[in-house]
Amino acid sequence: MTTTDLSPQEVARRALRAGIPLEAERLDLVTATANHIRRVIGTLRALDLDETAPAAVYDAAHLVGEGRNDAAV
Repeated sequence: MTTTDLSPQEVARRALRAGIPLEAERLDLVTATANHIRRVIGTLRALDLDETAPAAVYDAAHLVGEGRNDAAV
């Protein structure tokens, strides 16, 4: 799925509509960030997860004692 990037003017309009004051010097950075987020979301939406079970179904009990029960990254 492809998404069209937002223009700085569109980002400024959306920020104004949301009641968020957006200073001109931050506009380019906010636009780049918003476009990146839109691309990531587009990629996630394109994933085929039809056969993926919900997270609540996952049982990690088999990992206990194997040294993999540490949540450190």
